[in-house]
Amino acid sequence: MHLEKPVESSAGWRRALLKYCLMAAAAAGALQPEGVLADSRPNFVFILADDVGYGDLGCFGQTNFATPRLDQMASEGMRLTQHYCGSTVCAPSRACLLAGRHTGRVFQRTNGPHHFRDDPLDPTIAGHLRAAGYHTALIGKSGLSCIGTDGGLVNRKGFDYFFGYTSHGNAHRYYPPYLWRNDEKVFFPGNHGKQGDAYSGDLFRAEAMAYLEQRSAGEEPFFLHLSLQQSHADLAVPEAYRQRFLGKFDEPERVASGQYRHEANPKATYAAMMTYLDESVGQVLDKLRELGLAENTLVVFASDNGAMSEGGWSREHFNSSGPLRGGKRDLYEGGIRSPTIAWWPGRVPAGSESEHVSAFWDFAPTACELAGVSPMAETDGISYAPTLLGRSDEQRQHEYLYWEFYEQGGRQAVRLVGREDGAWKGVRLGVAKDPRGPVELYNLRQDPAEKRNVADQFPGVVAAVIAAMDDAHVESPVVKFAKKKAKAKKKVVASRVK
Repeated sequence: MHLEKPVESSAGWRRALLKYCLMAAAAAGALQPEGVLADSRPNFVFILADDVGYGDLGCFGQTNFATPRLDQMASEGMRLTQHYCGSTVCAPSRACLLAGRHTGRVFQRTNGPHHFRDDPLDPTIAGHLRAAGYHTALIGKSGLSCIGTDGGLVNRKGFDYFFGYTSHGNAHRYYPPYLWRNDEKVFFPGNHGKQGDAYSGDLFRAEAMAYLEQRSAGEEPFFLHLSLQQSHADLAVPEAYRQRFLGKFDEPERVASGQYRHEANPKATYAAMMTYLDESVGQVLDKLRELGLAENTLVVFASDNGAMSEGGWSREHFNSSGPLRGGKRDLYEGGIRSPTIAWWPGRVPAGSESEHVSAFWDFAPTACELAGVSPMAETDGISYAPTLLGRSDEQRQHEYLYWEFYEQGGRQAVRLVGREDGAWKGVRLGVAKDPRGPVELYNLRQDPAEKRNVADQFPGVVAAVIAAMDDAHVESPVVKFAKKKAKAKKKVVASRVK
């Protein structure tokens, strides 16, 4: 597949100069962290699945279908069992990953009509790595816009190359009438959204393979963000995959699928979609090995939020949240804990597991440390590179992790990592109605399913949770503008009444 020449920045000469300076400094050892080869900065591939629950992988407990390639990735790498998504829905979660900020500070905090603002606002890890001499690409579902813009936004926010969806609504469909390649539309005349002859997953697989082949011939390191759609509704997958599972499950009676495509065999199709995702990840790892890139490439697999119940599908069918409470749109563990795997042959200890508490906003400082470049100016993250490299005694810890969610009455959550054994988790519901409402408190070590609210027994811990919530939240410019607009409208109405 043909990949066009990367989009040139108007500040290309500045980037070239900065790249030269960084390489010179790296050669002198000035910017390289311990354990990173001075003459070989690592590549990064971050594979992000969509709506995959904590219990949806075999290596995280799934038994209804198999995920052999992801299980192999785990056996050759590290399972991060206490790693969290950026949010409990798509857009803010992806924003946290790319911006290195939690939802109390990132700009794009909802699945609403927002997108990353142009520089110098809303910097991304892609832009930061690009300025340091990395080639950067995003293939799949953009995390930079919920409403859809041209692909040029992705390029302006730090990605040299982009192929995929800019609208999250359009990405509900697996047979796109068009996709963006940088700022140009690529049309698929045989596709009509819910059906067609060009499955988006096939297109992204091919594009990713071509990109890796292209980069294997280049001298600069690269960052590929492969943002896949599975297992988000619509429930849709190439028929050959679906045929593997038809008749293997007792299918539920037809239920309303809402805005999504109706699927008569949701269990078979969901298992097939997870199999498709599993094989897609396997193809990436195989290609890295084939091209001789594996030993210098960190690959991270994660899901953008917890398991869904949408489009005629229920996460209860296959126990997709595993032992955790809730799923997508919850701030309980099932909504925000991600089944995360890190793979880097020869560097990440094979078959290892870590309970280090980390989150999406930690990827940016991790990549910066491993690349030997200065961290982003504003980040809520802490590098988990020591954990990945088997140096857990050097690993810094968060004081807390924080989330806020604007749907369903508004919600907040805090995990107090730095207190005692990091067991405490606080959740506040109904924030829109009562911003100082009661906090639920759970001990995740003793009660990982969050069944026993012990807030009454530990008022001191509840006070610490509230203090963290107050410290973390900065009012969103979008919300501030909406409040100002609503106040102005109220004044107009009042003046008319008079």
